[in-house]
Amino acid sequence: MSTATTPDETAEQEPTPKNAFDRFFEITKRHSTLGTEIRGGLVTFVTMAYIVILNPIILGGTKDVVGNVLQTQQVAAVTALTAGIMTILFGLISRLPFAFAAGLGINSFLAVSVVGQLTWPEAMGLVVINGLIIVLLSATGLRRMIMDAIPMELKIAITVGIGLFIAFIGLVDSGLVTATGLASPPVGLGIGGSIATVPVLMFVLTLLLAAVLMARKVKAALLVALVSGTVVSMIIEAIWHIGARGDKNPGGWGMSVPTLPGQWLSVPDLGLVGQVDLVSSWGRIGAIACIMLVFTLVFTNFFDAMGTMTGLAEEAGLSDGKGNFPRLKSALIVEGVGAVVGGSTSASSNTVFVESASGIGEGARTGVANLVTGVLFLLAMFLTPLTSIVPSEVAAAALVVVGALMMSQIRRIDLREMSVLVPVFVTIVIMPFTYSIANGIGAGFIAWAIVRSLSGKARQVSPLLWIVAVGFMIYFARGPIEQLIGG
Repeated sequence: MSTATTPDETAEQEPTPKNAFDRFFEITKRHSTLGTEIRGGLVTFVTMAYIVILNPIILGGTKDVVGNVLQTQQVAAVTALTAGIMTILFGLISRLPFAFAAGLGINSFLAVSVVGQLTWPEAMGLVVINGLIIVLLSATGLRRMIMDAIPMELKIAITVGIGLFIAFIGLVDSGLVTATGLASPPVGLGIGGSIATVPVLMFVLTLLLAAVLMARKVKAALLVALVSGTVVSMIIEAIWHIGARGDKNPGGWGMSVPTLPGQWLSVPDLGLVGQVDLVSSWGRIGAIACIMLVFTLVFTNFFDAMGTMTGLAEEAGLSDGKGNFPRLKSALIVEGVGAVVGGSTSASSNTVFVESASGIGEGARTGVANLVTGVLFLLAMFLTPLTSIVPSEVAAAALVVVGALMMSQIRRIDLREMSVLVPVFVTIVIMPFTYSIANGIGAGFIAWAIVRSLSGKARQVSPLLWIVAVGFMIYFARGPIEQLIGG
């Protein structure tokens, strides 16, 4: 008997696009709507907007080897500019709802470990070189080969680990989890074991509201919760004048105080664009030292982005049974371009942001959400004061909810076999505990290669996975290696 599909049945399986725009972005095909994409893009921006404030704090004011600093307002402007450009570019080329911004791991690495040896333009030059290497690896297909070599169990573990990681980020940003300053325990609950502060209370209320609305399947649940939490926070601040968190005010708001700014518009200063030096660093500290710095940047950039995109695609339901997703090669290439553009503007390497999961949680499935997020970032260059309205405590609630959603993927892993359980567990827990996606991926790769091989399953471990695992061993031992090379 013939099993051929009739035209009518094909039409039912493949929804008909409404117009060319719909066809290009595959909105209907991915069972989404324009309204859903707009809401998703808006939610992603709301949860990411803090980077326009935080990146200048990390990069701005830090003296380089000759005593120069990056001006805070200039860093804010190029942070918003680069995030907007790369988010829109990725949305147009890859048509996926993965927004871009300055990667927190790399900008911290530059400020803490690099500019003590180099000038800011030289440090950004290494970021550009790192990006060019990633583009080359992506264009030649090597990056895709590495992704294909990762077993599905580890890909799912990466998704779960990222979920716990962003949930932990949310808990820390909210003030619910704080550093104790002690060797043990390193973290604690609130202030001295108490959560009796208004900002933390707003985090809890926003989190509960989001959870209830999502449980009741209310459309735009995350957006409604974020807007509601922000409005209530602004009212509270207007009445009680809680102020910003500080040594004398530990119960204050975190990165931003929820008040209407006195000045709504500002002219962006883009003077940092093009302030990059690709050559001088090699003469200043030597080729070997530069290679080690670039090696660190490439490993962090490469695997942070790979893990994040894998997790986001899985959460969006866009990946196949092997963890691949539409236009994977173009996505990997554009991600490398993010490092090149970020270094060229002195905004630091731009990469896929894990907070994109909040927009995906709102229903975003296409690059249209990226267009919305990107345009809002470009507007943020002129509306920098407005980006500080949403308190980090309220935005943090979205991260915790999405982290919980991503963690649910663990049900797809059969954990009855010890040679699977241990590498999966290591991958998941290392990410939040070390505050690094790359560290979790590296530890998981090493554990998988060794445990599986010594458990009699060596033939099931890809030779390419072994090569990457050895690379991570070198990456984790780079401190002693640098000291040994330096003599």
